[in-house]
Amino acid sequence: MKYNLPVNYDELHSTERRAVRFQYINQQKNLCYYCGCSLDENPPKHITDKDINLKLFPKNFLEHPIHLQHNHNTGMTEGAVHAYCNAVMWQYENR
Repeated sequence: MKYNLPVNYDELHSTERRAVRFQYINQQKNLCYYCGCSLDENPPKHITDKDINLKLFPKNFLEHPIHLQHNHNTGMTEGAVHAYCNAVMWQYENR
């Protein structure tokens, strides 16, 4: 199924979130929405040099390499991001 992006993250079942994440990956040509680097590689050093307080995040947050980024105020999806980029966005930018 193809989704009309963006969609409300909070209204999606986990299988739909997975499908939406893959749709963003394809739409973004496999580049991270946040840092612009390939989702098949690690984020750049200026991202990974930032310390992450894992106590702020759900258990196993970084175990899934690609996340579906969404706006926590509106619930709307924004794109596919590296897990570490998602943590940086959340911790440092409140996104």
